[in-house]
Amino acid sequence: MNLTDLAIHDNRHQHRFELETDGKISFVVYQAIDDDTLALVHTEVDPELSGKGIGTRLVEGVLNYVEHHNLKIVPLCPFVAAYLKRHPDWNRVVSSEYSVDDF
Repeated sequence: MNLTDLAIHDNRHQHRFELETDGKISFVVYQAIDDDTLALVHTEVDPELSGKGIGTRLVEGVLNYVEHHNLKIVPLCPFVAAYLKRHPDWNRVVSSEYSVDDF
């Protein structure tokens, strides 16, 4: 399985970014704070896919999507926050208007 070929889908109806892998959906739930900012609130990967890099690929895809669409995020999800600590270059998409303490 080549993780770089997997595409992130914005399921606006369910307010989540999705990644389908081996017929299973992994996702990051978001809430719109304003027109330009999303709070990333929860990441979920199917237990059968745990430890295979799916969560990391999912978060990378979401951050790329956010940057491409000129959006900002508030990382309320612990998994997303941990990813940002390991990859501080992505702090460029973290909102300076809102912080985790605002929620």
